[in-house]
Amino acid sequence: MTVRYEKHGSTALVTLDRPDKLNALTLSMYDELALAFDTARDDAAVAAVVLTGAGRAFCVGADLTESIPALAQGRFDISAWDGAHQKHTRLFKPVICAINGLALGGGFEIMLSTDLRIASTEARFGLPEPGVGVVPAGGTLARLTRQISYARAMELLLLAEPLDARTALEFGLINRVVAPDEVLDRAMRWAEHLATLSGNALAVIKRAVHQLSDMPLDAAFHAEALYGQQAFAAPDAHEGLRAFTRRETPEFPSRQQD
Repeated sequence: MTVRYEKHGSTALVTLDRPDKLNALTLSMYDELALAFDTARDDAAVAAVVLTGAGRAFCVGADLTESIPALAQGRFDISAWDGAHQKHTRLFKPVICAINGLALGGGFEIMLSTDLRIASTEARFGLPEPGVGVVPAGGTLARLTRQISYARAMELLLLAEPLDARTALEFGLINRVVAPDEVLDRAMRWAEHLATLSGNALAVIKRAVHQLSDMPLDAAFHAEALYGQQAFAAPDAHEGLRAFTRRETPEFPSRQQD
């Protein structure tokens, strides 16, 4: 397996593990990554996912000797990779991307599918697809202008020039830039913190943000109220309010395992 899945307490650590090829994604790796996300989704003991790469790269995208030719020859549709790109996702747990090095092409696209992003000072980001006559269709054409400004997005998409970590932070692509030896540790600490919060509340937040972003504002407000009521009526809210009034640490039902 070139995508490793490990449990560390309540955190699922998913590692792209093909360091000699800068974690370029083979056809099987796309399937393995989709399976890893599904495994984390279906494991009630998992509170958050940390996604990273082995070696000096996060991921440089699809393997140019296998995956890209398979697409170019029409052997399958790019939608076969939807699970790896978290399109139409049902994983409503936080996914943290620990970007330890290069995040290019498909690696950049997978990063865009995550919720929180911590990058090394040595990380580099880019969408080089136009230079080889293709386009970043792993979610980026739909996601990028929803996540950062139109002008910044088009700069990335059209110029196909790489960005350093500080510029990526300025663009709003990532949350933090830290020293290389701190990337994974910071991501794991964030995951541990998330496990202390209401799993139900986090799931409602992520689901709502995904589903409300394209609605007309009035419809979105109505749907938001429904999501809010769902959270307020849930057992986690009852426990959170009980603990707050008694100045105790809440023991959320969503975090209790039989």
